[in-house]
Amino acid sequence: MDIWSWLWVGWLGAFAVIEGVALAREDRGDTLSEHVWKWFGIGRHDEPRPAVTGSVRLRRFVLLAFCTWLWTHFLTGGAF
Repeated sequence: MDIWSWLWVGWLGAFAVIEGVALAREDRGDTLSEHVWKWFGIGRHDEPRPAVTGSVRLRRFVLLAFCTWLWTHFLTGGAF
């Protein structure tokens, strides 16, 4: 494995540790999912939905565009 492979493995390991600690603590707002819900105005299933502002709509659009590009990029072997 080259240095880049080791760095990606390290990044995944760091994510696993951070998420694992957040799950073990069981505090609200610790996990990646809870942060994404907050950043994109989703709200938890047991709470009222937050107001959707123009800023939230823009963040949602950027997330959707990025995810669409990323999956297209992965599935086409980098053609896009």
